[in-house]
Amino acid sequence: MDKIKIYNSFEEINNDLQMLSLRRKIALEEIKLVKTEFKEDIQPYRWVSTLFSAVKKYGILYLIRRFFK
Repeated sequence: MDKIKIYNSFEEINNDLQMLSLRRKIALEEIKLVKTEFKEDIQPYRWVSTLFSAVKKYGILYLIRRFFK
């Protein structure tokens, strides 16, 4: 549970409000960054490269198995 802060002046209140406003702006910018990174991660070329990597890995394993049979 948060402690209740007692203010002694309006200047203290304004300072806290300004600090909270800046924290809010920073959080919004971080959300924008995460959104941009997410959009980049779901691009089709990323999926294709991941799929190609998996096919290459399992293809090599398949060839090794065929070779030893």
